[in-house]
Amino acid sequence: MAACFTLRSTVLRRALRGALSLHGRTPGPPAATVGLRLVCNAAAEEKKSVILESTEEYKFVERLIPPSRVPTPPKHTGPTPSGWTPPADSPPPLPYMIRRSRMHNIPVYTDLTHGSRRTTLVRKVEGDIWALEKDVKQHLKEVTGKELPTQVNEVTMTLTVKGHFDKELKEWLASKGF
Repeated sequence: MAACFTLRSTVLRRALRGALSLHGRTPGPPAATVGLRLVCNAAAEEKKSVILESTEEYKFVERLIPPSRVPTPPKHTGPTPSGWTPPADSPPPLPYMIRRSRMHNIPVYTDLTHGSRRTTLVRKVEGDIWALEKDVKQHLKEVTGKELPTQVNEVTMTLTVKGHFDKELKEWLASKGF
């Protein structure tokens, strides 16, 4: 460290002398300042540190990495304390099937558009979506007493119902075994 400091001070003195004597010369970088850069770069190259790779400490890093997929839930006989119900062991014998979301929930969602338009979406429908619409209309007519407008999207396989009926539809689909 002291040797580098004395080298730098010597080079600085030479640079100052050269800068003061440059009055009559052509403009250009003084040779001493270029030498200063080389001295500093040379000092940095001498002190290279060795990087050690430790596989022993990787276990502390592994526990911070999130899992790549959601684990399958353990077997339950009824609803859990949170209210989640597991699907039936075998799917119900219906012309349509509703798959669970990746978090193992029934894919029924509410939506609020244009400030006050309330809708309920049933997603992840497989099979005959028109039969599902017929059954949903019948169930909601029993619950509310009136026939609600629905919309079927065959491309995205979603069913839209006017109004917020997510709780009723989730309970109904869970009772069917989805």
